[in-house]
Amino acid sequence: MLRKNSFSAKQLIAIIADYRNAGLDPQDVAVMALAEKVILDQHGITQDDINGLLAYGLKDDEVLDIVLTAAARSFYTKVLDALGTESDDVGMELEPELEAAIMNVGSLPEVCIKSAG
Repeated sequence: MLRKNSFSAKQLIAIIADYRNAGLDPQDVAVMALAEKVILDQHGITQDDINGLLAYGLKDDEVLDIVLTAAARSFYTKVLDALGTESDDVGMELEPELEAAIMNVGSLPEVCIKSAG
C-alpha cells in the first residue's frame, strides 16, 4: 500500500522506524495509530480513538475499514507464521535497506507495510 502511494524506500524505512515522526499527514498518523492499537491493544481502544478519526472527516464505515483491514492483516500474517509459510509476494523486488527494515520490524503493525487487499 505505502509503496504504491509513491513513497521512496527511504521514506518507507522512516515510516517503519517511527511512523509518528516520519513526516506523514496527521490523519495518516491517526489511521496508523488505530491500526497499531487494533493489533497490539484492542481492549484499549476508546471512543476518543474513534472520535479522533471522525474529526479528520473520516466516516464510520471508513473507520470500520481500518479496523477490519488491520485485524485481517494481523490474522493473515499470524496464520502464515504459525504454518511456517510465506506470502506469495515474498519475491517482490525491494531495496536491500527496505527489506532489512521490514525484516527487523518486530511487532510493527502489518498495515504499516502493506494493505490487506
